Amino acid sequence: MASDKVDMSKSNSNRLPLQQPSLPWRMTSSLVMGLTSALSRGYLYGFNSVEVVGLDRFLDVLDKRKDVEKRERGLITVSNHISVLDDPIIWGVLPLRYAFNPSNHRWGLGAHDICFKNKFLSSFFYSGQVLPTHRLQYSPHGGLFQPTIPQAIRLLSSQPFATTPTPASSKESQDELPDPFTSGDLTFSTNGIDNYTAPSVYTQNKHSWIHIFPEACVHQHPKLFLRYFKWGISRLILESEPAPDVLPMFIDGTQHAMPEDRSFPRFLPRFGIKFRVAFGELLDPEDKFGDLRKRWRELVNKEKRGLVMGELTDELKYGEEATRLRIEVAKRVRDEVLKVRRSLRYPDEEPPGFELAETWAREPNKDRFRSDVDDSLVNKRD
Repeated sequence: MASDKVDMSKSNSNRLPLQQPSLPWRMTSSLVMGLTSALSRGYLYGFNSVEVVGLDRFLDVLDKRKDVEKRERGLITVSNHISVLDDPIIWGVLPLRYAFNPSNHRWGLGAHDICFKNKFLSSFFYSGQVLPTHRLQYSPHGGLFQPTIPQAIRLLSSQPFATTPTPASSKESQDELPDPFTSGDLTFSTNGIDNYTAPSVYTQNKHSWIHIFPEACVHQHPKLFLRYFKWGISRLILESEPAPDVLPMFIDGTQHAMPEDRSFPRFLPRFGIKFRVAFGELLDPEDKFGDLRKRWRELVNKEKRGLVMGELTDELKYGEEATRLRIEVAKRVRDEVLKVRRSLRYPDEEPPGFELAETWAREPNKDRFRSDVDDSLVNKRD
């Protein structure tokens, strides 16, 4: 959608919702995602052994989401991150009939300095439903409040993207709130220079599926322990409306296909690997996060102003209560991924404090290193 043009002259309160991107764009996206999935599936099942746990359960979730009009909420899948190959390789376990339907496939977050460093790569990855994301270690435009995160929140939600000031507000007062897609905000920029069509402008993308690697870097631990989860996942869960479904996953094997200490040729994956992909149970969002979302809404209401979805005041960004909520959401999501890991009977002896950001603060500020916290191989570059 970086190149899919939108008629800005129609961006007014009387225009009809944009149903879907242009036919050429849809064909390109379907081709990119389908062929990538086919190559991933061919590599997995043609040269390796694969064990998939809970696949039927996950396919049932996707089947129920096939009709966009019947979707009631977004979907977040979340997993550990052990290789630069994790996405797209893990989606090779899905039957190919799911690969050529972008409207019912995942959106991901991709490093701007790698996936979007030139026009060709930008077009390829954006058509493959990857959102450009800056990493704070390499860009001043990175961090929790960069423009890409509101786009992900809106993909999980549906138009209009206006936050109700209070639960008791009348419909009239809600209608007065700004909607970015009736005020001309049909595109977004991640750095003030690039320009992308906002994918959530299209109604076919409402309540989308987004996959997140909350560790935010490759983490290869011998016993597959987890790092702490960063707070982007917290924003998606707290701010999307309604609360998105969350499905935890756990993956193993890609760290052997592309080990961080591999020798030449580094760019080629290894073969003869045993892969494991486990899909957990779909979480009840109200049961797992309802209390935290209630506290978040109370915090938003204290601001006494209408906010476009994804827009935050300084208090909502940096306030103590907002920070506590994000920490707790991230911890709960991490616990759910650990439950899937535990179900696969991996050693359950993680040292205390691994879920906290401060535990990892003493790691070196390098692209690739062996962690002095848990002796894992870490890659923050790819």
